[in-house]
Amino acid sequence: MSNSPRRPRTYRSAELRRQIVEETLVPGASVSLVARAHNVNANLVFTWRRRYRQELLQNSDSSTLLPVRIVSPKPAPPVSPIPTAAGVLHLELPHAHLRIQGTPDPATLRTLLAHLLP
Repeated sequence: MSNSPRRPRTYRSAELRRQIVEETLVPGASVSLVARAHNVNANLVFTWRRRYRQELLQNSDSSTLLPVRIVSPKPAPPVSPIPTAAGVLHLELPHAHLRIQGTPDPATLRTLLAHLLP
């Protein structure tokens, strides 16, 4: 048993640990060389790599699902029939004047209005 005093533990932030681990994940990188460059024990870097991979797996599996409800589109409301009483429809627009006497066909009236109104 050695009586030499222990060195105090060095705290490394999560960002620094992540940076060290990511340096070891570069193709051709040596964990031992990266660890030495940062004055860290290689076994500790291997532990960080394992935790890094577990965090990545946990983050990728922790997708949040949202409730979805599929509804069919509402049908268009029925067109109310135009009264059968004969009348006059007069529409003045800046670029057109429309005058219809009698009872217009709903489809024709809809088409005319669709083309005339912006």
